[in-house]
Amino acid sequence: MSLFDLMLRTLLSYLQKLAEQSLSLWGVPEDARMRLINVAENTTYLVDASQGNKAILRVRGENYHTLRAIESELAWLETLGCEKVIKTPGYCLGRNGRAIQFGNTDELNNARLMVLFHFVDGDAPDESVDMVYGFQELGAIAARCHDHAISWVKSTHFKRLTWDADAVFGPAATWGNWRDAPLVDRDIAEVLEEVEETVCARLAAFGKAPERFNLIHADMRLANLLVGQEGRRLIDFDDCGHGWFLYDFAASISFIDDGPRIPTFKAAWVRGYRSVRGLSAEDAAEIETFIMFRRMALLAWIGSHIQAPEPQQMAPNFASITGQIGKLYLKRHQKC
Repeated sequence: MSLFDLMLRTLLSYLQKLAEQSLSLWGVPEDARMRLINVAENTTYLVDASQGNKAILRVRGENYHTLRAIESELAWLETLGCEKVIKTPGYCLGRNGRAIQFGNTDELNNARLMVLFHFVDGDAPDESVDMVYGFQELGAIAARCHDHAISWVKSTHFKRLTWDADAVFGPAATWGNWRDAPLVDRDIAEVLEEVEETVCARLAAFGKAPERFNLIHADMRLANLLVGQEGRRLIDFDDCGHGWFLYDFAASISFIDDGPRIPTFKAAWVRGYRSVRGLSAEDAAEIETFIMFRRMALLAWIGSHIQAPEPQQMAPNFASITGQIGKLYLKRHQKC
């Protein structure tokens, strides 16, 4: 067992203890069973209580979101659902009447923020079959969310992450420095330095006008669109924040962005988007920059989350493929 694996296993044992002892904060029956379903920024559990009652417990990762940021996340997803923009997951209030609970154990350094979401009964679209319709639907949903973001009057206390060039390439980048990712050798770094310079120049030229840059989901993948008897429901708003609208397409192809069908998926997404909201040819032509931008962000994410299973699985080839994609990008896009 590697040191990373040992550290992760130890941390998960502490978080499991926290999760189990915290269920009483919501009045969950003592016989409830818990199963770990995801480890990333947060640790997420399926809670299976008596009489078939299920819920999703999300334990916030250390130093990722503040209380105010999570309150803002819940405010937006609740508003999207109430105003029928898209169905979103509900959440449970604790016995103290609050949606967000604090919890800690002797082993953890700091208290963790927790939210208990309603269980969403449904499945993500089957990615083993043709996904064109799914991307067209994602485009339409993104457009509805973007229209809502422009018109929605946010609370003065609203606070979320910002996904701009500084968040990915700056000295305090949200997911760290891409140069620290595994297997970024000198040759790859040389290519990606030029990619960073080119992407930053093009993003600066593109600008942050409110019809281009506003509140976004930032992880609107097919895996986060659940289809059930009650229709489609958009989940996992954990990364939502202020960013370029076109970033939502780039996020939708995360981890498959080197596949041969990306042009087809892009065309479908744009078609769905334009069925709801205008998207100029000028804006659509810049989508490739946002794909590259997201790829660089994910490279940094792998480096800063290498202790988790998913980044470990992706790490062996991610840097080299990013370098290859970067070379193709540079051939097609001159610096501004």
